[in-house]
Amino acid sequence: MEQKVFALNDVVEMKKQHPCGTNVWKIIRVGADIRIKCEGCGHSVMLPRREFTKKMKRVIQTAE
Repeated sequence: MEQKVFALNDVVEMKKQHPCGTNVWKIIRVGADIRIKCEGCGHSVMLPRREFTKKMKRVIQTAE
């Protein structure tokens, strides 16, 4: 399986939509757990790295 590459402040697309209607999230913390913030409503969620890599679809925008 291909290793997914992501970094702090990347904007990613998740497989499932958030209840607010968007599936675009920004990575705001990277470590053993990944914290992501919804670009639609601003809600933040912390996921274990393994779960995040399963649920992430692709990187939309990389951080500068």
